[in-house]
Order: sequence, then C-alpha cells, then structure tokens
Amino acid sequence: MVTSILRRHIKITSITIADSIATINPLETTPRMVIRVRPRHDLDNIAHNRPPCRLTRKVRPVDLRLKDAVVLVTGASRGIGLATAMEFAAEGCHLVISARTQADLDSAAQALHAKAASVTAVLADVTIPEDSQRLVDTAVAAHGGIDVLINNVGGSGGGKRILDSTDDDWRRILEVNLLQTVRMMRLATPHMAGRKAPAVVNIASISGWTPQLAGSGQYGAAKAALIFNGELWALDLWSQGIRLNTVSPGSILVPGNGWDRYREAEPQGYADYVTHGFPMGRLGTAEEVADVIVFLCSPRAHWINGRNIPVDGLEQPYPAPGRKPF
Repeated sequence: MVTSILRRHIKITSITIADSIATINPLETTPRMVIRVRPRHDLDNIAHNRPPCRLTRKVRPVDLRLKDAVVLVTGASRGIGLATAMEFAAEGCHLVISARTQADLDSAAQALHAKAASVTAVLADVTIPEDSQRLVDTAVAAHGGIDVLINNVGGSGGGKRILDSTDDDWRRILEVNLLQTVRMMRLATPHMAGRKAPAVVNIASISGWTPQLAGSGQYGAAKAALIFNGELWALDLWSQGIRLNTVSPGSILVPGNGWDRYREAEPQGYADYVTHGFPMGRLGTAEEVADVIVFLCSPRAHWINGRNIPVDGLEQPYPAPGRKPF
C-alpha cells in the first residue's frame, strides 16, 4: 500500500517480504532509505500487549555513531545493566563492566563475548571508594579514556516506615544509589573531557517522584536526589563538553527480580497491580530501558542534556496489594 502525503510531497511505502514487514521511512533528512523489519509474530506480540520479539534487534536501521566508543557500565551483570551493555556491544562499543560477584561477572562477560563484543570485566563494589578508583583506572589503562559512563548500580531495602527504618538503612541506601554515583562521576569525568562526544547517564526511578511506588522513604529520597541534581550536574559538566541525562525506569520485569518473584508468589495480586497500574497492559523490559539509555548517549541525542527521561509505559501510582505505604 502506498499513501501519499501531498503537503510533504513524499510517499510512505509498506511492502511485504516473505514473513516480515519492511517499512521505508521517508522522514530522514539525508537522501537515504532506512528500512525497519519486524517479523509478523512481533506484530502479534505488540497487538496483544506483549514485549516485542527481540529478533528485531538483528536489524539496526539507524547508525547511532557509537562505534568504538569506550563505555563503562556499573552493575552490568543482570537486568538493565546487562541489557544496556548488550545494546552498546551491538553498536560496536568497547565495554568495561563491573559487578560485585565473580560468577555473575563471568556470566555477563561470556554473554557479551558471544556477541563478539570487546569486554573488560572488573570485579568491583562501587560503594567502596577503592573499588571505584580501580574500576576507572582499569578502563583508562585498557582504552586510554572513557566516552560513556552508565551509573546503573542502585538498590532498595531497610525499613519501609519511619519507625521501622534505622539510620543505617538511610546511610546504606543513600550510599548505594546516590553517593557512589557522585563518586563515579568525580573519578571518571576527568578521563572523559576532550573525548569526541562524552556522555553520562544516571539511572534513577519513577519512585523519585511517586511516593506510592517508592517502597521506602530512603529509596525514594535517593532517587529524587539523582533527578534533582541532573540539571545541576549537566550544567557543571558541560564546561568539559560532557552531556549528562537521567533515566527513570518504571516497574521492570526481569527473570528472578522482585517483580518476578512477586508474580510467582502472588499471581492474583500481580494481576491486579498490572490491571490498575499499567494502561499499556504489562510491566516494562530491561531491553526497553536499555534502548533509551543507549540513544541518549549517542551523538544522535546531542541536543538532549540535563533531562530526566521516564521509561515507564505510562505507569500509574497504583501500588501492588500489600505494598501500600498507608
């Protein structure tokens, strides 16, 4: 089918190729043709509010201009961190990844090597200053500098209510979400200044502005601090030519994570949570968050700076049964 748009004097063409649909995108400003391919079963997935088939990732229709960039991803052994590393690997980047446990680190490195990625794996707990320094030093020694920093490490825990939480709960959660992020930027950005298109992305959460979903005050406060400081840090770092943005995922379903365990243990509660909290019919995937992170770090996104980008599928503040803060 060919549809003409007279105002722009252009045509949008869809053609059927075997078991796939290829769409020619006419909105490119450069005189070239971009083809996106989706298997037919991927379209079925979308129609039924299921995550798109990852087979579509074999076709990369847009060059993000990230090839050979040196990318440091903390907490890269699973979930959003691993998905992000895999996406950067697909763009031809040199990866430096960290994790706290050797087995998880080895597994992630093996998965990345299977994609023919260039990977340097460093066993490090970034809440320990010496480990953070060693991680940055290793990246610089291996590649001469850093182009992209992804501060993905974070976590929740401790008492959920005022009377249940302790000073140690607050210190620990602020350290694992906020303080180590500041430390990593302090250590890494001197090695990013002067690079071709350096960028930092800090991973926060929609919990930073949605108390009903935060789980605990200390977690929400830590994520809110990342969001609040994003523009301030971007203004500071731009003097060195470094862009900084924040990505705030909503509730993400990853095999073995908290939501997956809740889904298995309380299927009715989980179903109620999805029905009332997710207009798009499901939780997000790590890959969907990773897509946004990688784009933000690319020169294609050079005019996005100091911003917080929610990646939440329009998630609404409807806490899962048994998880209400009131």
